[in-house]
Amino acid sequence: VAFADGGVLARLCSRFPKVRFLATFLSMNNQHEACVLASKFSNLHIYGCWWFCNNPSMIETITKMRIEMLGTAFTAQHSDARVMDQLVYKWSHSRAVIATVLAKEYHKMIESGWTPTRGEIRRDVERLFGGSYEEFMSKSLI
Repeated sequence: VAFADGGVLARLCSRFPKVRFLATFLSMNNQHEACVLASKFSNLHIYGCWWFCNNPSMIETITKMRIEMLGTAFTAQHSDARVMDQLVYKWSHSRAVIATVLAKEYHKMIESGWTPTRGEIRRDVERLFGGSYEEFMSKSLI
């Protein structure tokens, strides 16, 4: 397991602006760069956490960083499970961790004087669990 060269992905996104790229990285060192690249390239969508990043502390760190940098313009979790019991385990603890991250973000908003509505919270959750992917796939590229 090694640090990936994000420059390769940047060159692909730049060279092929009409091609949609979905990316997720194993290394924690790549997570920040992936967020920067997703903010720079409209044809790049970041999604989920690799199976080997699938522990609560890593999911929390990655999700928090992505929300801070991308808002809800990413997919918080996907399934790369090879058997059903992996899927059930992965989704149950991932949802709990992501919910905690979101609750902390909403708490910060409330402390700053803005209270999100139920509709806004519902919208954000839907975007994080598939809606932003659907938007990404349906948007027009240059």
